[in-house]
Amino acid sequence: MVLCSVINERAFPLSVKPSYFIPFQPLLGTIAPPKKFTYPFCYQPHQLAILAAQQLQSALSDTHPLASEQAGKMYGVLVVRNHQDQLGFLAAFSGKELVKESGTERGIENSPSINFVPPVFDAERQDEFFVDKQREVNEINAKIAALCATKVVKMLQLTADSEQAAADWQIGQLQQQHRDNRQQRKQQRQHIEAQLTQGTLSPAQAKQVSIELSRQSVSDKKALAALKAYWQQRIELANSALQVKLDKIAALKKARRKLSNMLQKRLFKQYKMLNSKGEYADLISLFAETKSPTPPAGSGDCAAPKLLQYAFEHQLTPVCMAEFWWGQQPSSEIRKHGHYYPACQGKCQPILTFMLQGLALDDNPLLINPGAEKPLPIVYQDEHLVVVNKPAGLLSVPGVTIADSVATRIQAQFPEATGGLVLHRLDMATSGLLVLALNERAHKHLQKQFINKVVQKQYVALLEGKLTNKEVANDNLANSELSKQPSKQLSNQPTKQASGEIHLPLILDIDDRPRQKVCFTDGKRAETLWQLLGYEEHGTDTRTRVKLTPVTGRTHQLRVHCAHPDGLNIPIVGDKLYGTSDKRLHLHAQHLSFLHPISQQRLHFEVAPEF
Repeated sequence: MVLCSVINERAFPLSVKPSYFIPFQPLLGTIAPPKKFTYPFCYQPHQLAILAAQQLQSALSDTHPLASEQAGKMYGVLVVRNHQDQLGFLAAFSGKELVKESGTERGIENSPSINFVPPVFDAERQDEFFVDKQREVNEINAKIAALCATKVVKMLQLTADSEQAAADWQIGQLQQQHRDNRQQRKQQRQHIEAQLTQGTLSPAQAKQVSIELSRQSVSDKKALAALKAYWQQRIELANSALQVKLDKIAALKKARRKLSNMLQKRLFKQYKMLNSKGEYADLISLFAETKSPTPPAGSGDCAAPKLLQYAFEHQLTPVCMAEFWWGQQPSSEIRKHGHYYPACQGKCQPILTFMLQGLALDDNPLLINPGAEKPLPIVYQDEHLVVVNKPAGLLSVPGVTIADSVATRIQAQFPEATGGLVLHRLDMATSGLLVLALNERAHKHLQKQFINKVVQKQYVALLEGKLTNKEVANDNLANSELSKQPSKQLSNQPTKQASGEIHLPLILDIDDRPRQKVCFTDGKRAETLWQLLGYEEHGTDTRTRVKLTPVTGRTHQLRVHCAHPDGLNIPIVGDKLYGTSDKRLHLHAQHLSFLHPISQQRLHFEVAPEF
């Protein structure tokens, strides 16, 4: 690390330098600042951060209304104390792109009512080398586009395809003819055998006919080989002409990739991230010791790094921060309008870990074991298996930083157990039924039941809002009876017809572990059956109780299928990953059924949720 000795004033002339310090409106009153700064990867926003966010949201309501077609965006606020010991805040957005309005180039980032802090590295200040190399990349792109668009490549591809199709047809026709010939020769040989037996054909005559039939067989084989060789030559000629063009395109793409990687590395070195101690480090060095040494695209451009960078550059003291989503929901990730979210793990974790060095931070909630003092009730046990009711907050298996889990407790309680104990898992925040095997024979048998979907599981969840026909009228909820009902709100009583299926493939969000996202291209099939159980009043709000039956068992499947706009579009109460925090995640594995590994008798277990 190198001590930073020069404050970067962004080269603004004093008379025109914008003010990014935003005073609170109205006055703060008696809200006390926090004693420690926000732990950015898991937090509840401080009241000061909420006030700052609300003030920013008020301005966004005019420039970026929810009803507009603008894409949603993550915004951040950083409450700071200036040189005059005044509290105010800074505002930032994630990314670089402007949000265009009504076909114009004017975006909310240029709005006169919102002064967002500048980027860590301004692309307009790129050096001549970078500009020249970027021009080379653009030239290569133009060459690739021209080659791909030219009629020559298309005609060569069409010719190669036509030659292959013609070869397949002619060879297929000849092979069919040869099969017919072979059948005829077989019949002739059978006829010769019959004539020999009857004495109507001499052995010499039979031999002569047999020789002729063999000659025909050899002739057919030679004809087929000759035809294949003929078409092979024509196909190779057509493909070679095409390959010359494809090789040229591939070479250009390889050169572009090499140049782009070099420019990307050079660009990341321009991001000089500062921390509270006045030290700086570029993105290449910050990501060097991570699992992915190459920084993800967009690293350093998220709201949190921008805010802290500006604060440290201008000697403002960070107090607390918060990030929230504003606008339309994306199609893959779960992002709800106005909801607060932690900093992402993939892009921001290495950066913020460095930038926050020297600041007193709130404790990391992820290091705290919320299930430490909670008992683990045993619902059923025999010499082969045990069924438990896992409390919310207890891990199913040991984690990276927390060893206490269902598996470790059962191992301690049943030290004579052999083989693998664990057969399936529940999220740490989910409560409910789990079955564990106490010997190898039981484990093997039960494991096969899970693989063959003999095991039956049902969950109960409480959703944050009221489920109506509006939320489920989409193509991803197959056979949804609720969406077929008239456009009216359902009664407060359970409705047998209010049920359906959710089909949304899931994949890990590699930039924001452990979150999952919907991906129809690379995601794994995920299917959930749901049924409305009823509505419940919660203060002035209405919540929905549903039964969920997972057909597949993807990570966070039920949580994403409930929260996603193409699912039920209502997060589960207390889902801090895909909704908002509460005392606990209101998701419970209520029913579990399987065949006993020894007696083969089907066992049914049911435990009602505590919510």
